[in-house]
Amino acid sequence: MDLIQTIEQFAWIGWLVLILVFLVIEMLTLDFTFLMLSIGGVAGLGSDLVGAPLWLQVVIAAIVAAVLVLFLRPPLLKRLRRGEDPALSNIAALIGLAGQVTSTVSSTSGQVKLSNGDVWTARIDGSATLEPGMHVRVSRIDGATAFVTSRDLTSPDDPTHDATSHEETLP
Repeated sequence: MDLIQTIEQFAWIGWLVLILVFLVIEMLTLDFTFLMLSIGGVAGLGSDLVGAPLWLQVVIAAIVAAVLVLFLRPPLLKRLRRGEDPALSNIAALIGLAGQVTSTVSSTSGQVKLSNGDVWTARIDGSATLEPGMHVRVSRIDGATAFVTSRDLTSPDDPTHDATSHEETLP
């Protein structure tokens, strides 16, 4: 018996191993790609059991997997994520949030009350200070400290900046 015949005779073992590997990877990733590949492997195994040559088994497995990935996976993902809350939560929801300084904010200390009602320990990058009553925006969170920037001083990079207010009048 030559090598090709041996491979074709025991191809079903290769298909089973491939299916199991894809299923284990799917359990770790949970995004249906490897599930579709494992179903393609089942199609390859089925074609082996009915006596198809190895090249045809591979073609059938590849076509089935490609069709499933392209046409079945997207609606499954959409249906799976239908109930998700699209709102940001936790730290992601705080970035960009407006607030007001309640205790002078410097690079070492300070406190702000955010628009959601939370009071946070706050810092500012650099040597500037922000006095109580000034309006701020959260730029990042580091542990339990909100790093803020002033909203009272607008700059040309600020999307709320009004360029017309700084135009020079021509004589």
